[in-house]
Amino acid sequence: MSTTTTTAGPTRPAGAAGPVPDGRPGVPLGRLLRVELRKLVDTRAGRWLLYASSAVAVVAVVAFLVWGSGEDATFAGLLGLTTLPLAIALPILGIMAATAEWSQRTGLVTFALEPHRGRVVAAKVLASVVLGAVVVVLATAGVALAYLVGSALRDGPADWSVPGSLGAGLALTLLVYLVQGVAFGLVFLNTPVAIVASLVLPTAFSIVSGLVTGFERVAVWLDLSLVTEPLTEGTMAGSDWAHLGTASLVWIGLPLVVGTWRVLTREVA
Repeated sequence: MSTTTTTAGPTRPAGAAGPVPDGRPGVPLGRLLRVELRKLVDTRAGRWLLYASSAVAVVAVVAFLVWGSGEDATFAGLLGLTTLPLAIALPILGIMAATAEWSQRTGLVTFALEPHRGRVVAAKVLASVVLGAVVVVLATAGVALAYLVGSALRDGPADWSVPGSLGAGLALTLLVYLVQGVAFGLVFLNTPVAIVASLVLPTAFSIVSGLVTGFERVAVWLDLSLVTEPLTEGTMAGSDWAHLGTASLVWIGLPLVVGTWRVLTREVA
């Protein structure tokens, strides 16, 4: 009598990088999106970031209404003023979304439940964009309320006109900086390092481009803060879109590709 022994093939450790076995269904993208949204607002850091950015925006608007000149206190001007704190807060929100599994050490659970890491990355990007859009809508409503009260107190004519190009440009500017935060978070997979890098690297590039003679021609194509100025002013022209596309490719596209590759191939401890 002979005995046949079946040897099981090598199993992949949980959290290890590598190809995902075929035939295993993934978690629906809608469910992943809801989970990532909850992770952004359920944590204490995420909530306080939203509270702090809202408070700064309200203080800036109220201060401008009280001490600003009546000619400049228009609804469009207040919207532009509100984008300044949001342009700093929203990228940090995107960074926190991208680094959650690595800073909170929940990657082993996340990638065990959904081994298709590309879907997790896509859900993080979508969740950041959705929450960013909600923040922008709420900020616009808050600015409208503050402007309504300020106009009544000033007893002057209210200017509610907002050019479509200006409104779309402000929203697109915030979207650009938000996705840049997600891309930097995926590259570094460390929240403090990614926040510092997202603030320091573009600023250092702008300083160098302003100090080095002849570097202005390169800065026009690569300085993200410079190419978004026409967006915030509502004066985008044909060449401005080319400048924005090139700078976005360098500061968003390239980090997003590198960061996604890191997430797909890095082992979870």
